[in-house]
Amino acid sequence: MIYVHVPFCKSFCTYCDFYSEVRNSFDEYAGALLLEVQRRKDEISKNIAAYPDADTLYVGGGTPSVLPLNVLSRIVEKICLLRPGFAMGMPLFAAPWKEFTIEVNPEDIVEKGNEYVSGLLGLGVTRVSMGIQSFDDGILRWMNRRHNSARAVKAYEILRESDAEWRRVHPEARPLRISIDLIFGIFQLSDEVWNDTISKALSLSGSGGRPDHISAYQLSIEDGSALAGLLASGKYEEASDEQCRRQYDILCQRLREAGYIHYEISNFALPGCEAVHNSHYWDRTPYVGLGPGAHSFSIFPDGSQVRSWNEQRLPDGAASTYSYSWETLTAEDVRVEELMLGLRTHRGIEVEKLYSLADKSIIYRLLTEGGMELDAGRVRIAENHLFTSDEIIRMLV
Repeated sequence: MIYVHVPFCKSFCTYCDFYSEVRNSFDEYAGALLLEVQRRKDEISKNIAAYPDADTLYVGGGTPSVLPLNVLSRIVEKICLLRPGFAMGMPLFAAPWKEFTIEVNPEDIVEKGNEYVSGLLGLGVTRVSMGIQSFDDGILRWMNRRHNSARAVKAYEILRESDAEWRRVHPEARPLRISIDLIFGIFQLSDEVWNDTISKALSLSGSGGRPDHISAYQLSIEDGSALAGLLASGKYEEASDEQCRRQYDILCQRLREAGYIHYEISNFALPGCEAVHNSHYWDRTPYVGLGPGAHSFSIFPDGSQVRSWNEQRLPDGAASTYSYSWETLTAEDVRVEELMLGLRTHRGIEVEKLYSLADKSIIYRLLTEGGMELDAGRVRIAENHLFTSDEIIRMLV
């Protein structure tokens, strides 16, 4: 399970506080990343061998779609050479991952076109996560997104068309899974516009049907973001809890009626299209994070568990490497993580496991009051209480 962080964006969104840079030091970035892969090759190989069900690659950012294909290809090939059965010179799609996701911006897909998407498929990409966020042009301008609604629809069509053509030439290839991101809980986002946004998301088709996966997030105000500055200066007002709850309920109902499975607080998938990589984050599978600002999680033979993270800076040159920091998790850290991550999902936590993590009387009270529910020996937060999941988890912690 490998995550690669691409720290480049052409512009910064109003709400974003992720580490990213506008300058395009692609070659220097790739050189430093390849050195990191070489330095950590044993760690990467052991992770791939130890967790075959989590044989995934996720390229996130930032905006990975700003990377030239030849730069991305160098990175993917270097990682693939550490995988069993892959040798230099083999086409990168010949040794398929269980899932290979890349995040993209709609404008990049439209500007670069079918040839670029075919290039991604040639690298072995099996899933695309596209940050649409809204189908309202006024909201998109306020977010400082580079695309508009029409370009988002066009980008989706290009993805579907390119995939259909790729599978015509390569009939053995798996269909490309497409996930889109949406945001709700914005002060100026009316319920009417939110309903219209969901309708437009569900009407996306291209040549391969509607989105396989939809991630929808409530707008949060992060320290260091432009939005935090707007709030502090009185130029933005937060949406009320009532508005956010109402829009979350609309989302859950609309997507449930459309046949999507609500498998995690913010994530909905058509049957069989759940995100493999992200699902392993929630079950605490160890992973290797590469690139500036990337995080990793390791479990060592002695049972110790460590989370580590690279410094947030671009390399000084192609021969540069990143320093990193780490912390060893205490037993209490592990308990809290198992509760917080396990209860984010519709699978929940096994009853006996949950009893070992939290007070039985509180568990019984939540089950009795309907905040949690028991299903096939597992306990989960009831869907109509997911909006207040933080409060429920705080009770259990």
